[in-house]
Amino acid sequence: MKKINVGLIGFGTVGSGVVKILRERKSVLAAKIDSEINIKKICDQDIHSKRNINIDRQLLTTNADEIINDPQIDIVVELIGGIHPAKEFIIESLKKGKSVVTANKAVLAEYGRELFALAADRGKSIYFEASVGAGIPIIKSLREGLVANRFKGVFGIVNGTSNFVLSQMSTQNRSFQECLKEAKAKGYAESNPSLDIEGMDSAHKLILLTYLCFGKFVAPDDVFVEGITRVSLADVNYAKEMGFEIKLLAIAKREGDELEVRVHPTFLSENHLLSSVSGVNNAIYVSSDLAGELLFYGPGAGQLCAASAVVSDLVDLTQGIKAGLFRPTLNIVEDATIKKLRKIEDFESKYYLRFTVVDKPGVLAKISGILGKFGISIASVSQKERFKAQVVPVVVITHEAKEKNLRQALAMIDRLDAIKEKTVAIRIEEV
Repeated sequence: MKKINVGLIGFGTVGSGVVKILRERKSVLAAKIDSEINIKKICDQDIHSKRNINIDRQLLTTNADEIINDPQIDIVVELIGGIHPAKEFIIESLKKGKSVVTANKAVLAEYGRELFALAADRGKSIYFEASVGAGIPIIKSLREGLVANRFKGVFGIVNGTSNFVLSQMSTQNRSFQECLKEAKAKGYAESNPSLDIEGMDSAHKLILLTYLCFGKFVAPDDVFVEGITRVSLADVNYAKEMGFEIKLLAIAKREGDELEVRVHPTFLSENHLLSSVSGVNNAIYVSSDLAGELLFYGPGAGQLCAASAVVSDLVDLTQGIKAGLFRPTLNIVEDATIKKLRKIEDFESKYYLRFTVVDKPGVLAKISGILGKFGISIASVSQKERFKAQVVPVVVITHEAKEKNLRQALAMIDRLDAIKEKTVAIRIEEV
């Protein structure tokens, strides 16, 4: 039986989960792939804290070079996260003739083009199933299971922290800050959750999904990103009154010969499958020409579900090594019918608008007048109960309008003396 030696860089939650699975499922995996996946070395800055698994101390090191430079190690698993030194570890591993498994969406989103090219040049692979959706097999499904399809769009709830906060606001009728505090207490949010709630974590994952679906490697600066920090409990409740749920969506879809790539809070019909995705769960909704509409759903975080995806990648690479085959990281063919990225200013949508206004005659007329000046027509309008003395929220749903026009209109409206807070605008997506 062939033995494949693995070096693990990063022995945190997911890393210890990988070791746990490989140890507890050793005989099952060996029977399925007729090979042994052997953890030869484990590197971490902290090799003294207790984990949920006992490890021979001789396997542990704080020096990643002991893994990267070991000629007996076939595959390096990088699970430290962040950009540096993860990028450097991946590069050096490839140069030393080792394939790489990673869960690092940030480094792939920023430097994936460079890293995938280096892997191909060296005849090695980078596998990254755990980078999007943890244990949800979305990467393999897009790359292999749906290989004959052309994609119309991909819509993802891919950040468990944000989805938990919005779900709790909706079901428990609690404020954003209360729900975020609960997410931290339960370990669903970091002490500094800005990457999650500001949308950048979702953007990194969307870049990878966009590459798989459309063959376009989008730079992070080209992704429109808006987080959920301005979504209030009032917005969530008004959405429910109108038959919507608010979700932080990562969206890549084609419109004619243009591609939209964006992350933002979104009004979704309460009847859509994505609206029922609650808590820390993730879901990726894929629209394809042959297989139709598909939903991939499951836990978006957690030790064993993420580790399961890492082990899946290890098995794939092991089978290739055993057969003496080079399996490239990605056989991506760029969709030549997509000519350019659509700028957010040119995006068109219906909008939910919440104005905070002084309760006096003529204010609504001024608002509607300015919207009309920029070609934005109103589908519905309602004045809600007062939440401050003499101040009321006015909720407007627009017909489809261009983003650029809406921004110009809101900039003018927000300068009115009768407007007491910056207007909240949330896009309505008809998936």
